[in-house]
Amino acid sequence: MKLFLNSLAFLLLLLNGTGAIYGGWLLITSPDGSSLQLPLDYLKSSPFETYLIPGIILFTVNGLFSFLTLLLMILKNKKVPWFILAQGVMLTGWIIVQVIMIQVFHPFQLIFGIVGIILMGIGWNGKAKTQSE
Repeated sequence: MKLFLNSLAFLLLLLNGTGAIYGGWLLITSPDGSSLQLPLDYLKSSPFETYLIPGIILFTVNGLFSFLTLLLMILKNKKVPWFILAQGVMLTGWIIVQVIMIQVFHPFQLIFGIVGIILMGIGWNGKAKTQSE
């Protein structure tokens, strides 16, 4: 079971990190959202006028942090469950805030919201096992 959960976490972190690096980079380099076909109208209920700041947040918080967590998994760092849990919390929080701010729902938000919840569960499970050892 541990191997399955570690493999699942690895794949989900890779998926999240890759998507966040890609999407974040496109938002940073095209803050008008044109590279992802995102209208600026989506931001009308948010504090942002362009996608630059959301792109930077996406790139770092969900992209770079996912890859940091993957690196720690490869290095077998004992704090990995905490990092997986934290990434799950940040990803789920990102999705919730995104839905509230842009007031538009897309199926990818549901998918990545579920990914965040699964990562939280895997991290919590690993954290509990680490503490009981």
